Amino acid sequence: MRDLDIKAFIFDVFGTVVDWRSSIDREGAAFAGRIGGRIQALDDVDWVAFALSWRSKYQPAMKIIRDGARPFVILDVLHRENLLETLTEFNVDGLSEPEIDDLNHVWHRLSPWPDTVEGLTMLKSKYIIGTQSNGNIALMVNMAKFGALPWDVILGAEVVGHYKPDPAAYRNACTALGLRPDQVVMSAAHNNDLQAAAREGLRTAFVPRPSEYGSDQSKDLKAEADYTFVATSFVDLAKQAGC
Repeated sequence: MRDLDIKAFIFDVFGTVVDWRSSIDREGAAFAGRIGGRIQALDDVDWVAFALSWRSKYQPAMKIIRDGARPFVILDVLHRENLLETLTEFNVDGLSEPEIDDLNHVWHRLSPWPDTVEGLTMLKSKYIIGTQSNGNIALMVNMAKFGALPWDVILGAEVVGHYKPDPAAYRNACTALGLRPDQVVMSAAHNNDLQAAAREGLRTAFVPRPSEYGSDQSKDLKAEADYTFVATSFVDLAKQAGC
């Protein structure tokens, strides 16, 4: 590894650390099973399509807050609002408020990619590792418990008060760690996230997840800038970082 004064690796989570699409497919089917046929429309839901539609509302909902048109609210709130719209799209009606909350919390139960835990554990042996996600604290903590993610610290939108790729999201994360931006590596499978972090002086690590959106994924298949690290997996990233 180059002689860099790196102290911490922080991570995008949705899509980079965990596989949200397959997880929502699994959790949605389990949810439909728990309802036990009371709501027939659930039996007809294509949960992969449901996941993609739900996720498509993620950036537009945060943009309203980034643009100053709405005060900051945590991602659980935005996810729930987006869920209600998605349920309507799929003609699902009649869920109770607790059932809606249960389905909304599938985001707390997303499974890591196969290389995630091993790679994070390797990095943790030498560096501070933490989330730099738009997910709120409870969501990140519950996900970590569910997937055995070995974070040292939970950072992200609720902690720093901004949704990525707002520049302050990256600067405030470094401040929270007491580190200079060049001592912190932003790690993600999304080029726009890394390019935004690089503009604020952070180091960068690209780890592609070419099946995040399924077999027809057409973006973020390769590094689109000169990042500090370009790795094939978290394990590869850890090895490149000297772990």
